[in-house]
Amino acid sequence: MPPTFRDLKRLCERDHWSLVRSADYWSYEKVLDDGRVLRTKVSRALHREIPRGLWERILKQQLQIAEEKFWRRAR
Repeated sequence: MPPTFRDLKRLCERDHWSLVRSADYWSYEKVLDDGRVLRTKVSRALHREIPRGLWERILKQQLQIAEEKFWRRAR
């Protein structure tokens, strides 16, 4: 089952990401122990599925976690 933007928002909230902007989308960031800052944007269309190519980039570049770990944290 493809992830939705609701799943991504749930992960950000459960994994203690900080909401830094709320406009046409929500913008979250998380400061890691080593000082790196991760950032992601979440569409307000929470019911929409995230397209596969975009989802792969979000996992790799923005969240920097494996998909299995995402689902464990988001559910």
